[in-house]
Amino acid sequence: MAATQFFGERIKRNEDPRLLTGQALFTDDVDLPDMGHVAFLRSPYAHARILSIDTSSALEREGVIAVYTAESLGDYWQHGPLLVSPPPIKNIVFNERTQVPLAKDKVHHVGEPIVMIVAESRYIAEDAIDDIWVDYDPLPVIVDMEKALAPDSPCVHDDLESNVCAHVVQTKGQRSYEEVKAEAHLVIKRRFYYDHGTAAAMENRGVVAEWDHRAARLTVWDTTQAPVFIRNGLAAMLGLSENQVRVIAPFIGGGFGPKIMMFYPEEVLLPWAAIKLRRPMKWIEDRSENFVATTHERDQIHEAEMALSEDGHILGIHDVFIHDTGAYAPYGLTVPINSQCTLLGPYDVPVYYSEFTAVFTNKTLVTPYRGAGRQHGVFVMERLLDVAAKELGLDRTEVRRRNFIPVEKFPYNNEIIYQDFAPLRYDSGNYEPVLDKAIELVEYRKFIDEIQPKARAEGKYLGIGIVAYVEGTGIGPYEGARVQVQSNGKVNVATGIGTQGQGHFTSFAQIVADQVGVDVADVSLVTGDTDQFHWGAGTFASRGAVVAGNAINEAAKEVRRKILKFASEQLEAAEEDIELRNGEVFVKGSPDRAIALGTLAQQANPMRGAVKPDAEPGLESTNYFGPEYGATASGVHAMILEIDPETMQVDIQKYVVVHDCGNVINPLILDGQVHGGVAQGIGNAFYEKLAYDQQGQLLSGSFMDYLLPTSMDVPPIVVGHKVTESPLNPLGIKGAGEAGAIPTGALFAQAVEDALANPALEIKEIPLSPSRLWQLVQKPE
Repeated sequence: MAATQFFGERIKRNEDPRLLTGQALFTDDVDLPDMGHVAFLRSPYAHARILSIDTSSALEREGVIAVYTAESLGDYWQHGPLLVSPPPIKNIVFNERTQVPLAKDKVHHVGEPIVMIVAESRYIAEDAIDDIWVDYDPLPVIVDMEKALAPDSPCVHDDLESNVCAHVVQTKGQRSYEEVKAEAHLVIKRRFYYDHGTAAAMENRGVVAEWDHRAARLTVWDTTQAPVFIRNGLAAMLGLSENQVRVIAPFIGGGFGPKIMMFYPEEVLLPWAAIKLRRPMKWIEDRSENFVATTHERDQIHEAEMALSEDGHILGIHDVFIHDTGAYAPYGLTVPINSQCTLLGPYDVPVYYSEFTAVFTNKTLVTPYRGAGRQHGVFVMERLLDVAAKELGLDRTEVRRRNFIPVEKFPYNNEIIYQDFAPLRYDSGNYEPVLDKAIELVEYRKFIDEIQPKARAEGKYLGIGIVAYVEGTGIGPYEGARVQVQSNGKVNVATGIGTQGQGHFTSFAQIVADQVGVDVADVSLVTGDTDQFHWGAGTFASRGAVVAGNAINEAAKEVRRKILKFASEQLEAAEEDIELRNGEVFVKGSPDRAIALGTLAQQANPMRGAVKPDAEPGLESTNYFGPEYGATASGVHAMILEIDPETMQVDIQKYVVVHDCGNVINPLILDGQVHGGVAQGIGNAFYEKLAYDQQGQLLSGSFMDYLLPTSMDVPPIVVGHKVTESPLNPLGIKGAGEAGAIPTGALFAQAVEDALANPALEIKEIPLSPSRLWQLVQKPE
């Protein structure tokens, strides 16, 4: 076992000098000779038939190279793949409908691409859009998901008899909900609305494709979170072998989930055009396109009940909800399944009935965005517990404490099927110490007993909130890595996942540095290049550190084993007497008997002489890791805020996160991940809203209308850590990528309600805003 020198340390990020000095490569930095630039004519209608398309004027414009419609694609035109099949749930209904490269005959949402223009510059391509004439026959638009389920509603897809995308029922427990409800001391029933918007990443999507016809090889630079699957899919669609396609996911300015979606139309079309025209192609999404062409998350409506005993223990939960999936469902049921499963939270719920209907509407399609449906489920559970605490006269922290899953029940089986197709099991957890730490850090008792009464006496509206949650992380199927000691003594690591700012270049280097005895700065990492590492699933679902990190650890352990074995032969010492430190291999107690790691790597790859049977040249290893099921992280968030009663503006004064993600590789990087998640959670709770009119037009399609929190709106965040090791992987780690964002809406609602102290007011919806808060205060629902 390697001594731990770097694992767990707050080490500054290896990648930051490149990023801060402008030396990091992003997709838009790729500039190739003779490049064609692409723009798209996108539908201005949410629902319409395409009667005709006239591109003749565009083709006459100087600088236009080519114009393509769906008819131009021939057999290449096909529906995109279903990325995630429905889980094996009894009696599930699922109507598969996926996107197409260019709309043919009909458009299903505003922004759907219809025509692709290739020109000598993006300016010319954009101007040529105005030269194209499309004759539309507008159709009735389906925007409201409740109305979409009405028997007389128009259908988004002509070949379906309704707008039902899916219907799923899952249950837990030996008894029915109706049985436990009949025995309950208290039954709470509420209707909740939760909307989760768009990722609004700093860098929009982009694709560059180059076809080398002499080498018969395609290279694609793509802002994707899953480069290996993009390579495999493009090879299959284009009739190429996988070794003829190289996909590079360079540095990406924020992924957050929408960039795991595949295949976007642009990812399919640019490689095809590059091959057809024998010149490089480039498309970079602008912000107005991003609002309608990059996937969203969206709203759900829950009719939820909770049955409780007199002492506040949950007897059962009954939840029926509808989920807006947009015009297509390429990501299957991941988002509503996550809502269904995450609702259970860290609580011991003996009976659960959950039913959802996913609904097609004429809006941009839905795929996961940081949290991926978990926010919706947490909001329902935490709001129900808040109501229960008031009805039973319990402190909000006490009702949660009483219902936490006790330590002795782990691993805990929730029975229902999770997004990884396996029963939802929590591998480990210890929730009370996390709650206690959050109570301490936010000074809960002091606020309740001293600060809030004093503020109210002064006419100030201060409120506190505290909520708990779990985060399913580290799901399979697998990731892999190659670790190699080079002849200069430095260590190279390659893995198939991409990076979008998570600090992989540092945290993965810390794992390797401990195993092979070098400094973190001497470990270089290559991510997201299918020529460097051929296999992997991608960066999503808080799984990078858990799955790729453990693959890297296993590969590094094997390299360490090879180093010790080879060094023992060279230094004529037993393996147990060999030490690795500071890039050197030496014999314990005999520092003069040493060899530099680079020299050892050279000797392990001889140019002459015989090699022993079964020996492998070099100090290198490739390894893979796949977990049995996902590791479950958990946490508690707390917040203190003040509301201006005149403007309903909210000032968050203190924010606390206590998180348990098992062993922490780098607390500095983890804190940064949590901070970013909290910022997005605050945006979701109070600033961001994808607002549509009845014609399916997005009314908040710019940053003038779609508000994002700034540094002035995000308070200092206090982060605490508790450690419950995961038994599912050798490093004992769990994911943390979505932890900051998941419970913020529920927390915000609780704290706002507490600040306003209006007995008639219950916050049953997110997002809020000053105007919406004013409406709720004037007329509580």
